[in-house]
Amino acid sequence: MKISARNQIKGRVTAVRTGSIMAEVEVSIDPAHITAAITRGSVEALDIKEGDEVVVVIKSTEVMVGKE
Repeated sequence: MKISARNQIKGRVTAVRTGSIMAEVEVSIDPAHITAAITRGSVEALDIKEGDEVVVVIKSTEVMVGKE
């Protein structure tokens, strides 16, 4: 798969939590985790399940950092 996004991180799915419309997919990128909110239809179309190797693609117009 070739795409233009530069921020591509390989990882392994550690959890999939599906709701009626949306789903949360947790991906381990050792030593951290990324949680993606995607549609339930996308989870089903891609057949995403725990243990799958995936690529997290981050495409955003801004990144925010906060500190107390």
